[in-house]
Amino acid sequence: MKHDHDQSKPFIAVPKIQYKFNEADLIAEFKDYIDSTYAGHYSKDNFQATEFIIDGGHGTGFCIGNVLKYAQRYGKKGSSADARKDLMKVLHYSLIQLYVHDFEE
Repeated sequence: MKHDHDQSKPFIAVPKIQYKFNEADLIAEFKDYIDSTYAGHYSKDNFQATEFIIDGGHGTGFCIGNVLKYAQRYGKKGSSADARKDLMKVLHYSLIQLYVHDFEE
């Protein structure tokens, strides 16, 4: 039987988690959303403006500022679909901030 895992670590079968809040599907959707930002107007010539902001030492302020912006805007602009997209942006900027946090340590 072939396993796609690190051969230096023992393979341990983990029972499938029965998520209560649809986390597996929502994480997959979140990944698709992130992937779409790399193909969209946020990316130019394989660079995102966020990269330049982080490289300039302003990543935390930028990311946390955007988390606050989209969290405060949630449900106040447009349709239910727009509100949902604002939540995706909150999650995305939070994830980028995790990267910045770890990078700066």
